[in-house]
Amino acid sequence: MKTLTKIFLAMILGVSLAHAAAYSKDAKFRTTQVHITADKPLTTGSNTFVITIKKNGTVIHDAKVALKAFMPAMPGMPAMSSKVNATNLGNGTYKATLNLAMSGTWQLHIFITPTKGKRSRVKTTLNF
Repeated sequence: MKTLTKIFLAMILGVSLAHAAAYSKDAKFRTTQVHITADKPLTTGSNTFVITIKKNGTVIHDAKVALKAFMPAMPGMPAMSSKVNATNLGNGTYKATLNLAMSGTWQLHIFITPTKGKRSRVKTTLNF
């Protein structure tokens, strides 16, 4: 009976830890790679993202970064969007807080404008 109880408690602990894991995702467009993380799982409301950007394997230090999350209109529901400029934390890392009005699949566009070179856009999705 003790063994069964230990197994049951271990399963509950494992499920709760897996559910509370932080969010992490990689996205790429041509030679631009973006690594997106969050300290907590995505939820409805305010979500803070930390973004690391590399181009050709080199970290992009001084760029203007903007994020736009949107969900297209569906029957009985208007389109929703959230747009924000990211703060440069240094070392190619940027931080932004987006408000996601409801759960579901959101399109995320990351606009990167380096001090030198062309502007680029990396597209991915957020699903929660």
